[in-house]
Amino acid sequence: MPSFSHFFETLLSSRELFFEAMQVTLKLTVVSILFGIIIGLFFALLKISNVKVLGYISDVYVYLVRGTPLIVQIFVLYFGLSSLFLLPDFWAASLALAFHNGAYIAEIFRGAIQSIDKGQMEAGRSLGMTAGMAMRRIILPQAFRRALPPLGNQFIIGLKDSSLAAFISMNELFSVATTLGSNNFDEMTYLLIVAVYYLILVALLTVIVRGIEKKLAVSD
Repeated sequence: MPSFSHFFETLLSSRELFFEAMQVTLKLTVVSILFGIIIGLFFALLKISNVKVLGYISDVYVYLVRGTPLIVQIFVLYFGLSSLFLLPDFWAASLALAFHNGAYIAEIFRGAIQSIDKGQMEAGRSLGMTAGMAMRRIILPQAFRRALPPLGNQFIIGLKDSSLAAFISMNELFSVATTLGSNNFDEMTYLLIVAVYYLILVALLTVIVRGIEKKLAVSD
């Protein structure tokens, strides 16, 4: 284990490289989460639709994602898409993470939507709304509030999963830590340093999610 003084000196001397890598990790996480929400909501709506075929499609997607490791999904999308057209590492990793997160977010949204009393949809239809309008204006806002806590957990998982982008040569936090550790023959120090950066990002994301929860909080 490195001494505290050595750890602190290395933390300060490497801060510029880690700050740059932290920006890459943040961009990767934000983009993958945004696309993951869109994908998740889409497949959640397929799942709860009255058309059985659409529900089966959603089930297959969720099963494939849950049943295979994320690193395999990243490699398949990265090398598979690269064989068809040139795709930057950032977008390959972002799409792979979004594809992965989307399956879990789909289940979160599905549970939240189905937890809303069916009478609210009927009330919206009785007011002349279409099913889509009632879903958009009545059901989804309430479902989002209920889904926010588990979504926050999934966002944190997505942040940590972004470290796997190192395996397709992206200069995010984990990649920089392992590279510096190997070059300086001091792997443990740099692994501890990157752990600090991840803890800071997780704390920041937790504060943001809790702030949103408070703003959206409504009394029962």
